Order: sequence, then structure tokens, then C-alpha cells
Amino acid sequence: MPVIAEKFATCDPVWSDLREEAVRMASAEPALASFVHATILNNERLEEALSYHLAQKLGNDDVGPMQVRFVFDQAFADAPQLGEDVRADLSAIFERDPAVNTYVEPFLFFKGFNALQSYRITHWLWSKGRTAMALHFQSRISEVFGVDIHPAARVGRGVMIDHGTGVVIGETAIVEDDVSMLHGVTLGGTGK
Repeated sequence: MPVIAEKFATCDPVWSDLREEAVRMASAEPALASFVHATILNNERLEEALSYHLAQKLGNDDVGPMQVRFVFDQAFADAPQLGEDVRADLSAIFERDPAVNTYVEPFLFFKGFNALQSYRITHWLWSKGRTAMALHFQSRISEVFGVDIHPAARVGRGVMIDHGTGVVIGETAIVEDDVSMLHGVTLGGTGK
């Protein structure tokens, strides 16, 4: 591990644990080793790893992965609290989901977690007046993860969306801190 990454990891216990778990996963599952290295171990910070991972998931012919990553990196640089929210959400899953034994599992494989982190970027875009890009990502998130969260919705930290399929959080919805929800949840106005 590079000295910079090692130094940073010691003051970021979630990132440090996630990296150690990734090393074990790459060793135990050689077929996943390249994926784990590219997504986690080749990055110095949790935000960089998440930006890379989500860009690979959400990039397409309209907006490629490099462009997606650029936007996500902009958000993390402009709003450091996004990284704090990521760590709170990962910790919530680790603490509340009895099926989870590591941070690396939800980080790599849980669509509820990945959709929520992607939404956080769309909310940042929305708050910056970049509504077209926010709506583009909302559409991609829905296509890729089966979770539809409007960029204007307000979602707290320490949130766990377990399974994620069929979760819809509308424009006027407010989800407070430390909320857990399962699949098939719709939050927002009825239009009546």
C-alpha cells in the first residue's frame, strides 16, 4: 500500500476496514481480483473508489464512465459531507443488516447502497442548478439499480435501503437520518 494511502487509511476506519476486506476478497476469489483492485485497491480514498465504481455502473453511450466519474469527483471535492454520508450509510448497513459481515459487500454489490450514493450526487447537481444532468442520472440510476429517487428529495445520513428494488422517493419526500427501508417502498405526494 502506498504511504499516502496507508497514512490516510489509519485515520479513516471505514476505508481501512473496507480495503483490508477487499484484499481478502481478491485473494479468496481470484476471478474477482481485477475488479476488486480496479474498484477499491487502486484508489487512495473511499470517495475515489466509489466514484470509479459508480461511473462504471452508470456510464453509457450518452455519458461515458470517464465523464460520469468527473462529475462525481467534482461533487465529492465541492461537498466533503458527501463522503461523511457515504461512511454513515455503510456503517448503518454493517450495523443493521444481519446478513452483512463486511463493508466491502454492500459497497460492491448492494444496489440499494449504490443507488443511494448515486442519488446523493444527483441532489448535489440539483442544488447547483444542474437539473438536466441530475435528471439524466436519476433516469440511469432507476434503469441500473431499480431505485428511483428524485434529485430534489432530501435524504439524511445513516440510511439503509435493503434490497432496493421498487423503491421510489418523490420530489417532496424527506427521509431523516438513521432510517431503514426495504424493497417496494414509495414515499412522496399522491398528486391529490
